[in-house]
Amino acid sequence: MASALLDNVTTVLLVAPVTLLVCNRLKLPAMPFLLAEVFASNVGGTATLVGDPPNIIIASRAGLTFNDFLVRLAPLCAVLIAVLVALCRVMFAKYFVYDEKRAPEIMELREREAITNPRLLAQGLGVLALVVAGFVLHPVLHYEPSVVALLGAGLLIAISKVETGEVLGEVEWPTLAFFAGLFIMVGALIEVGVIGDLGSALADTIGGNELGGSMLMLGGSAVLSGIVDNIPYVATMAPITSQLATEMGGNPDHVMWWALALGADLGGNATAIGASANVVVLGIAERNRQPITFWQFTKYGLIVTTVTIAVSALYLWLRYFALA
Repeated sequence: MASALLDNVTTVLLVAPVTLLVCNRLKLPAMPFLLAEVFASNVGGTATLVGDPPNIIIASRAGLTFNDFLVRLAPLCAVLIAVLVALCRVMFAKYFVYDEKRAPEIMELREREAITNPRLLAQGLGVLALVVAGFVLHPVLHYEPSVVALLGAGLLIAISKVETGEVLGEVEWPTLAFFAGLFIMVGALIEVGVIGDLGSALADTIGGNELGGSMLMLGGSAVLSGIVDNIPYVATMAPITSQLATEMGGNPDHVMWWALALGADLGGNATAIGASANVVVLGIAERNRQPITFWQFTKYGLIVTTVTIAVSALYLWLRYFALA
């Protein structure tokens, strides 16, 4: 739910440190719990326009509103979260160990003791509310989410007494450097035409077959998003999808857009570089000396992606074809 309102990166930034604290007290490895959280954040972020950056790109290109995403994808995401919980119970069963001696230590924790500056908390929540409102009002204000976020950060620094250097010291610079390098490489692939050729080949294969095309878009997006990150992938595929939707009837609320959104968002769970939240969580884990390897992530991520994409394929078939 938090990912649907805040976006998946912000959610894991808030939840991951708490998870590490609890796991440390219980003497449990943080890996399964962090992975479950990042999987859930990517699924939850699929539900709304502001939950995952690819959705913002799709909405701006297709002319879709916040309510369009809420109505079409939120019910499915609720089902997918239930499926994910069941999957995690199976995948991470050996890590779910109850220790009668250590459990009371967790119950003795008092969350209010962690709040050392109530005024800053109130300021942060107030600015966060304004930023979320800015995201939701994007169709009216026409400010890009990046601009809204930077304005919110600047406002919070201006009204609070926190030192700028202290704030900058908490920034995940290695993560930002990773994304800079990733987008440069993907940009080079776009520039030389590799990604464009893949997209064009997909468009040629789809032709006018809506059912087959939507299933191919869903599966193909899941695979490619896990390889090149879902943000640059959607940025590349959005014009191609727009052309396909126009040729198939021109309806803004076309099944191809939802196939692209679901494939890209859920496909982001497949590998450690599939979504921004994945890289952020791995960076936090590394800093806290509980590293998660690329293959550890992928081993579980592929299972989650395969199952959630299968459920999404069934949903698209029922909603847009079988019951249409």
